[in-house]
Amino acid sequence: MRLVDTISKRFKSKMENQVRDGLQQRQIHVEEDTQSQVRTAASTPWNEDGIKLLHGCPEAQVDVIFVHGLSGNRDSTWTGCGRQTPWPTTLLPSKIKRARILTYGYDAYSIRSPMASKNRLTDHAANLLTDIAAERQQSGISHRPFIFVAHSLGGLVCKEAILLSRNNPELHLREVFEYTKGIAFMSTPHRGSWIADWAKIPVSVLGLMKSTNTSLLAILSTDDQFLESVQLRFWAMIRELRESGRHIEVTCFFEELPMPRFGKIVSKESATLEGYTSISIHADHRNMVKFSSEDETGFKRLVGELSRWKSQIETGSETEVISRTSKDEPDEDEQPMGEGLSTQHAFHNYATGSINVHTGAGSQHNNNGPGNQFNGPIHEFHMPSPR
Repeated sequence: MRLVDTISKRFKSKMENQVRDGLQQRQIHVEEDTQSQVRTAASTPWNEDGIKLLHGCPEAQVDVIFVHGLSGNRDSTWTGCGRQTPWPTTLLPSKIKRARILTYGYDAYSIRSPMASKNRLTDHAANLLTDIAAERQQSGISHRPFIFVAHSLGGLVCKEAILLSRNNPELHLREVFEYTKGIAFMSTPHRGSWIADWAKIPVSVLGLMKSTNTSLLAILSTDDQFLESVQLRFWAMIRELRESGRHIEVTCFFEELPMPRFGKIVSKESATLEGYTSISIHADHRNMVKFSSEDETGFKRLVGELSRWKSQIETGSETEVISRTSKDEPDEDEQPMGEGLSTQHAFHNYATGSINVHTGAGSQHNNNGPGNQFNGPIHEFHMPSPR
């Protein structure tokens, strides 16, 4: 019995040492990667935000806008290994002709010395919406369809920007929603990402001041309520648009390879949406958007989707926008609001004022004050159940 106890104690001690050594080694790896992130953040110019034109085209028929993710950069996120220039500038124009190519930057560093941006996802989305609308107005192309290519957190920013645009009382802001043709989600965590937990690891041993944007990190956790809200509202919007005859194209790309020492940042289950095309890219989370050659399979797969959407725009095979016609006078065949209004039409007004909604049988009036009014069929609509 004494011999058995001795062997048991030795085995237990050996296992404890192995576990402790493994945890220490993992902590070293985490600290190395965190320190690398701090150095990258500190060396990145603070003013690289807003929209930047990567490729101009006078005869463009579509705009393609790239939006980076957490700890990303509007240039380096899209730059291949050993390259100096983003591939949307060097590789994409020859594949997607008659297109303007732009990139959008925002402070999405979770760790930065000395201070991280405290903007919430909604703030970043509002800024994206405002900057796109302003740039398109200044360029005189506010009625041109456009496509988002969004990496990781950038996909959530794009979702929220479109939702903010949809019922906006300002026409120039609402046009962003109306002219959105499609979104290519590049490993966007529609249902959270464990990287949020990694980013919370203390780095006091580095001797650096850590400033964490806790709002952005919380959104990436798998149980965040705001992330669920964005997803539900986005799904509701997509479903309602389908019922009205309009489509926003969606394709989800997901990473095939794990990050060294950390594994996959966004799982396939989190990066994909039921009912939409899902395409893999043989790279890890960071490198899946860093193409160095037009021969790379991942690049070809993305270009294939963008080309398909652009062809739809050129041929007019899809309804591109919702009518924005302002009606100061009613059409001859349109009855004025009041008695006798057909039960097949609803009037919506997006300006401020009172609201009178009748949800039973008969007519429906949504009147929020003076402004543009839109007619359309009334649809019975059900919110999708959370997954």
